[in-house]
Amino acid sequence: MRTRINLDNWNRKDHFLFFKQFEEPFFGVTLEADCTRAYARAKQQGGSFFLFYLYAALKAANETEPFRYRIHGEDVYSYDVVHASPTINRPDGTFGFAYLDYNPDEMLFYRQAQPVLETVRQSKGLVPAVSGENVIHFSALPWLNFTALSHARCFHFPDSCPKISFGKLAGPQGEKRMPVSVHVHHGLMDGYHVGQFADRFQQLLDEA
Repeated sequence: MRTRINLDNWNRKDHFLFFKQFEEPFFGVTLEADCTRAYARAKQQGGSFFLFYLYAALKAANETEPFRYRIHGEDVYSYDVVHASPTINRPDGTFGFAYLDYNPDEMLFYRQAQPVLETVRQSKGLVPAVSGENVIHFSALPWLNFTALSHARCFHFPDSCPKISFGKLAGPQGEKRMPVSVHVHHGLMDGYHVGQFADRFQQLLDEA
C-alpha cells in the first residue's frame, strides 16, 4: 500500500519542487562498508554473502522512510514497504534482472530468493521483472574496488527509485571492506537521509 504525502504540510515541499525540475535530479555518494563480521557469519552459515548484504541493505532502506518515497506525476507517495530489483550476474559474463520481495523474516527472504536467482542465472536475456515503482534498484560489481560510480539513465523516463551498487570485497590483514554507491532523487531526500541509511546498514552488518 501507499499513502500520498500532503505537499502543503511537508517540510520538503520547496526542496521537492526545486529538484523535480532538474534534468538529472539524482545525486550519488560512495561509502565503504566494513563487512568483516558479516562475511564471517555468512560463510559460517554456508549461505550467500550477496544475499546477506542485499538483505541488510534492503532492510535498512525500509527502515529509512525517504527510501520508500516515490514520485507519481505531480505527487509524492510513501510506500509501506519496498522490495529489491537486483541485477544477477551470469557465468557467461552477462546479467539479468530479478525481483525479490522484502520479508522481515531474514531466513524466509533467503529461501524465497534462492530459486529466483537460479532461474535468472540459467536464463538468457534481461528477463525484466514486472516490479512497479516500490523497488530499490540494486547491482553488484564484485570485480571493481570503485571509489565512484554513475548510472545509465533515460532522462525522459520518470524515475525516482533509489539505486544501490556494491563493489569488490577487499581489505588488509583479514578485514573485509566493500564500496557501496548510493544514488537517490534529491527531491525526496538529502545527504542526511543517505547517512541514516548508511549508519543502519553498517549496524546490521555489525550485528553478525
